[in-house]
Amino acid sequence: MAVNRQNDKKIDSKRSQANEYEVDQQIGFFLRQANQRHVSIFTSLIGDRLTTTQWAAITKLRQIQPCSQNQLGRETAMDVATIKGVIDRMVKRGFVRTEPDPKDGRRLILSLTEDGLAAIDQHLPAAVEATDKTLEPLTSGERMMLIELIRKIT
Repeated sequence: MAVNRQNDKKIDSKRSQANEYEVDQQIGFFLRQANQRHVSIFTSLIGDRLTTTQWAAITKLRQIQPCSQNQLGRETAMDVATIKGVIDRMVKRGFVRTEPDPKDGRRLILSLTEDGLAAIDQHLPAAVEATDKTLEPLTSGERMMLIELIRKIT
């Protein structure tokens, strides 16, 4: 009998939590909204020329090239399938070149082309502006705090 009462209390507690849970008050909801806002701002400034993931890939590649596709994926927090698609599109556009790794024929080594470097130079001011506009509602102290806190949970 005591076991049944404990189970009933657990069930009631779960129902209470479910009734009190509001998805639009959860961190994931706010993070998704913030990301959607940033992507919208980025797209309005850069247009359909580059997505945020393509931009992340080519700008990180500029910093660490030459590198493998897997390394670039890790450095930009993209899974294997995502980074492959991004790189395939960047190769088609002539921004990235691939070469077989002389040490491991299964691996591709990536580097930027002159067109890729020019695209970065062309769009860098707009990318900086996108960051500024995304953070515009915050004071400089709040900006630093937000970035520090997001880094901490990632």
